[in-house]
Amino acid sequence: MRAALVGVDFGKGDFAASLDELSQLALTAGAETITTISCKRLSPDAALFVGSGKADEISDAVGDLKLDIVIFNHALSPAQQRNLERHLKVRVIDRTSLILDIFAQRAKSHEGKVQVELAQLQHLATRLVRGWTHLERQKGGIGLRGPGETQLETDRRLLGERVKMLKAKMAKLHKQRETQRRSRGRNKTFSVSLVGYTNAGKSTLFNTLTKAGTYAANQLFATLDTTSRRLYLEGAGNIVVSDTVGFIRDLPHQLVASFRATLEETIHADLLLHVVDAGSAVRADQIEQVNLVLKEIGADHIPQLLVWNKIDQTTLEPGFERDEYGKIARVFVSAKTGAGLDVLRAAIVELMQDFQQKDLETDEGSPDLLEDSRTLDQ
Repeated sequence: MRAALVGVDFGKGDFAASLDELSQLALTAGAETITTISCKRLSPDAALFVGSGKADEISDAVGDLKLDIVIFNHALSPAQQRNLERHLKVRVIDRTSLILDIFAQRAKSHEGKVQVELAQLQHLATRLVRGWTHLERQKGGIGLRGPGETQLETDRRLLGERVKMLKAKMAKLHKQRETQRRSRGRNKTFSVSLVGYTNAGKSTLFNTLTKAGTYAANQLFATLDTTSRRLYLEGAGNIVVSDTVGFIRDLPHQLVASFRATLEETIHADLLLHVVDAGSAVRADQIEQVNLVLKEIGADHIPQLLVWNKIDQTTLEPGFERDEYGKIARVFVSAKTGAGLDVLRAAIVELMQDFQQKDLETDEGSPDLLEDSRTLDQ
């Protein structure tokens, strides 16, 4: 599928890095980028997002280069998407639709598929309702008497029923996860979740640490389904390590909401290993984007250990850094070569022992709480 990428520079963030990311997303979705068109604006045009002059330029490119699709690096309103498709005479999608499409391709587990479909339907519902409002305003008229309005109501009802059914499925899956988690809690198993920007190397690190065979590839969103494995650490015993979906800037809210069940492994973890691509020029922005999503899902209170991965692509040496309180804050590793993984294991054990010591001190200092917990156990 031959595609044109369109980006508008509003003077915020790293525009070049964002466009490069869109190009990777398009490639992951199966599109071939033929041309990239960009412009600067203070704010989006209400009708066409880019303005009529730039829309004409895109239209010329579509005709000259025989393009099949135009992908915008932004969220388009239903009206803007409709107007652009009329103007360009070709399919137009925005960043949100592109990410949803990739997730639909990548979802393997039953839970992942349910979550993606729910997110897609919720995204489609806004377009369907707003997209058909002209039929509601038209009371009659040639070709618009009855059937148009009836079809709209039917589509809305079917969408609503499907969404309701998927939400019920999600609630059931959520219950199952809660049961598994409570079982782990009773066994006092220390849990660690890998989080990070997409393609930071989380799955490769997960595989190297746990000897799991999880799919890992140099592409965006290679992992969608949370995988958990037990790992034995010298001096700490068994812990549970979970690999999770990668984050990305402007991650659609429907996806964050739908994937809340999967991401709850993150919310209930004792420690987050925040994996960072050490070779990325925009790693500071990526760390910020991950922290924003963690805040959105209510996981921003969980202790983090920054794991700078892919040091084999940099001049960094394996090792660790401590913060001003003497606590390990950052570890430098290469999941690909295995460099620094012994340091990472030791860091996890040290942090785990710190947490256990604090828990012990808290319990000793709160006899009432301890008594309450004993009563609850009985």
